[in-house]
Amino acid sequence: MKNLKGSIMLIITALIWGTAFVAQSKGMDYIGPFTYNALRTLLGGIVLIPVIALFRRSKSTQKNTPSKTTVKGGILCGTVLFAASSLQQAGIIMTTAGKAGFVTALYIIIVPVLGLFLGKRPRSVIWICAAGALAGFYLLCIKEDFAVSVGDLLVLAGAVFFAVHIMVIDKFNDMGADGMVMACLQFFTAGTIMLICMFIFEKPVLSSISDAKLTILYTGIMSCGVAYTLQILGQRQTEPARATMLMSLESVFAALSGWVILNEKLSPREICGCALVFSAVLAAQLLSADKKAE
Repeated sequence: MKNLKGSIMLIITALIWGTAFVAQSKGMDYIGPFTYNALRTLLGGIVLIPVIALFRRSKSTQKNTPSKTTVKGGILCGTVLFAASSLQQAGIIMTTAGKAGFVTALYIIIVPVLGLFLGKRPRSVIWICAAGALAGFYLLCIKEDFAVSVGDLLVLAGAVFFAVHIMVIDKFNDMGADGMVMACLQFFTAGTIMLICMFIFEKPVLSSISDAKLTILYTGIMSCGVAYTLQILGQRQTEPARATMLMSLESVFAALSGWVILNEKLSPREICGCALVFSAVLAAQLLSADKKAE
């Protein structure tokens, strides 16, 4: 039951991130990447403050001040999140969305590889399902001959940092960090760094920010405040490799939301890619559950 709860949290996370892709792409029509990321990330942290206060009020035994582990985890997660988001956004500007989607999906493989260095050996079924998911992402995202560009390399570096982010969350969850407080601290850490970069590299205009306000509100509240918190809480009940498989559904939900909301068409090839990714994730969940039941 605990594993099921964690899996549901991570699927909801992927759904929010996927649908937020539509809002994020629209927001970038008005403001720069650092401005957009800074505002939505800080908003995500602000949204969590009353939620944390509410939870603490309902749990009188909860400590009023976060532990050193939670503070350290929040700062470290925020720093890694800043690097991952910034590299990905910089890379997307210099490559196609299809290539960026596929390269980012490589974190499905990067996470279990990093896990090997930390002494966590995933079951063979995870490797098989990850390969199937990558094949699905290829069908879903790649529409032209694959050639490595500077943009592709930047997105790949972002994928590595996203994988590191997942592993860092897993590490501090194991150390007993407060998930919600850690999520809040990571947003303020990442948002503050992005804010500094915004003033250094961009010239934000209030009228442009106002034009993008609805997308900022949606991605800040839902993508940051809700989804990243669900990621931390969900990962606490799910091993990293399986958690990564579930969160990889983000790209499938992004394609489906683009089809429903923006009337973008899915080709037979893309539909096959969606089906393959869903099948790989479902197989990973079912087969892993069978292994535990034995």
